[in-house]
Amino acid sequence: MSATTNGRLALAISNAVVRCTREYTGRGPTKARTTIGNDTIVTRMEDTLTKGERSLVDSGKGDMVTDIRRCFQTTMREALTAEIEKLTGRKVIAFMSDNHIEPDIGVEIFVLEPSGNDGEGAYGLRPHDAAAASPSQSSRD
Repeated sequence: MSATTNGRLALAISNAVVRCTREYTGRGPTKARTTIGNDTIVTRMEDTLTKGERSLVDSGKGDMVTDIRRCFQTTMREALTAEIEKLTGRKVIAFMSDNHIEPDIGVEIFVLEPSGNDGEGAYGLRPHDAAAASPSQSSRD
């Protein structure tokens, strides 16, 4: 897969993760960047918290916000993995997700079924090629 095609896929994945997050939480992150490589896809998001969650954090209830985010992530699991499988044509065999409050950063990690490309990672790219081919992607509400 060419760097341009890989960049388009990274953008499509970033947009899908932002869209899904917005549908489930009422607000999506303002920045998202997806890196593809070695049968793994990582989407890093910034500015993820809703106004209500930010208020809870400001009043010392950051642990509660983290717990609520884990509940959302569990609820979104099927929708997110289905979207990744649709976009990549590959089966997601593991999904991990977490949030950090300060700074406000979230991450979605998708592990794909091995591609069997003799040492190459997902989409025919070696890990260092995939990281270099994934430009910063931003999505705004």
